[in-house]
Amino acid sequence: MNIDTGVSPRTPFRPARVLLGVVAAAVASFLMVACSSDSESEARSSADVVTISDEWAKAAETGMSAAFANLHNDSDTARTVVSASSPAADRVELHESVMENGTQIMRPKRDGFSIPAHGEKHLQPGGDHIMFMDLRAPLRTGAETSVTLTFDDGSTTTFTAQARDYSGNQENYVPDHGHGESQSGAQTPAHSG
Repeated sequence: MNIDTGVSPRTPFRPARVLLGVVAAAVASFLMVACSSDSESEARSSADVVTISDEWAKAAETGMSAAFANLHNDSDTARTVVSASSPAADRVELHESVMENGTQIMRPKRDGFSIPAHGEKHLQPGGDHIMFMDLRAPLRTGAETSVTLTFDDGSTTTFTAQARDYSGNQENYVPDHGHGESQSGAQTPAHSG
């Protein structure tokens, strides 16, 4: 009686070799899934991975105002906001507040707002903020306006900011003459940003 075991009588059965093959296949599968997850995370648009909270704008009758929010990046890659727009103003700029010659000033932020991987960027009075230039109408307490952010990958996301009374952080506006900005953009010598 001859029973076929699937093993040739000339080739001894080696469980260690079979186990090694199974382990190698499992490791390869795991690495492919892990790599594809990283690639998928990077491939998702910034608008898909950045969430916005605590959004608001400073109430103002005319001239300039500012919007603020917390931006949270839920991806493995830093994301960058490169511009913003809003129907509330003729022009909207990304701004930073810095000390210059003992005076706090605000100016356009050339490189935009970088949001670190799995981190946050706080847009707040006295810091980085979204500047409304030449308000189209009064932005009164309780009113709402939309703000659209554009990321360096071309994706966009929009949030709604409610206007609040705020009188702190008076800074001087310094236009960015190196990037085609002019003094005409400054309606008032200072703003609350």
